[in-house]
Amino acid sequence: MQSKRRKFLKLTGLTGLGVAGGGLLKGFASPEIFSDQISSPFSNTNRMLAEKNNAFDETQLNMIGLYGPWAAGLTQNRLPAFSFRKKEWKDMDSWRKAARARLQERLAIPVIEGIPEVKVKKQYAYDGLHIEEISWQLPYGRPTDAIVLKPLNQKGRLPGILAFHDHGGNKYLGTRKITRTSDERHPVDVAHQQESYEGTAWANEIAKRGYVVMVSDAFPFASRRVMLQDVPERLRNGLNDNNPEQPENIEAYNKWAGEHEHIMAKSLFSAGTTWPGVFFAEDRKALDILCARKDVDAGRIGCGGLSGGGMRTVFMGGLDERIKCAVCVGFMTTWKDFLLHKSFTHTWMTYVPLLPNELDFPEILGLRAPLPTMVLNDNEDELYTLPEMKRADKILQEVYKKAGAQNRYQCAYYPGPHKFDKQMQGDAFAWFDRWLKG
Repeated sequence: MQSKRRKFLKLTGLTGLGVAGGGLLKGFASPEIFSDQISSPFSNTNRMLAEKNNAFDETQLNMIGLYGPWAAGLTQNRLPAFSFRKKEWKDMDSWRKAARARLQERLAIPVIEGIPEVKVKKQYAYDGLHIEEISWQLPYGRPTDAIVLKPLNQKGRLPGILAFHDHGGNKYLGTRKITRTSDERHPVDVAHQQESYEGTAWANEIAKRGYVVMVSDAFPFASRRVMLQDVPERLRNGLNDNNPEQPENIEAYNKWAGEHEHIMAKSLFSAGTTWPGVFFAEDRKALDILCARKDVDAGRIGCGGLSGGGMRTVFMGGLDERIKCAVCVGFMTTWKDFLLHKSFTHTWMTYVPLLPNELDFPEILGLRAPLPTMVLNDNEDELYTLPEMKRADKILQEVYKKAGAQNRYQCAYYPGPHKFDKQMQGDAFAWFDRWLKG
């Protein structure tokens, strides 16, 4: 698993930070090292007070050196402007309306009109499931491929699950990361599921429990990936799209796509949008398609995913009330954690300018309160610090308590590194069953 993390960091263009060769950067400060009571860490008075309280230790390092205390001080000693924890927000509905409006403004979500026409490319039975391979065309890019899975011979309307695949440093794969549609499997698919999901195709497993499950390729993964033939030759690093299924070509493409992320992010910012905004726009279209199916009960819809899929769960769960149950796996911490310690482990897909001033990351997911929400964390997850994962958990507890829905929020911690293993899947599936079948 540690080797996988090193590979992920390499593929996302982050090896220049001393990660791949020497493990994670050593000596990073604990997230608690900069006291929330210190508004200006470079003030002599505050520095003396911090030293007295043993809250500031110059021997401890953070990701951006001496700029860290200053940057942290920009947001410390105050709650974000739209935090439900602020005393002035007493009514849940009023807070949610105002905070969602500001969140959507910051995301700059592209407008995609209507519900795309769905083409059914293939239907067959496998693994005790009826499987449909479908696609739809958005106003931009290549068609989106998706897979729908449901139990064989199931009658009537079933609850639906929008299952999000992960990032994992692998943009060549999308739906294949969490589904299984044949006994003949590509070795890259097998390796990815073994490393991240304990060898399971979790979308298949939850479909067997009586759900219609849809998995679509996210922007820009798999069918939605940036094709080498579509960019100037000088940006291709000598690569092409020939024989794309060869393992060595998949590896080369993923390395290139990781190095291309900053270009895509800058281009999206220049277009007046954000990566999470594009994710949400496209995921909302997928949700429209799932809810419109005749075999789906649109009043019983859930979503969930690991890592990048967890991030998509945060925004979809926080903004769209059609999601009645959400499970976020391996993507819950605070903006402070990203600021001081862990942004180097994360994709460019994560960030939204100015949003940390208004909503902490767990509060985005908390916008769905009192709707049922589960967060699953790994204690040794290299992408986050454990204290900030626990801080995020505390924030969500406070939001749900204030909403009078403590029993509808659950958080759990598991041994090991970044993953969504069988034990975690079992707990997630039971949570979906409780709220979508009860």
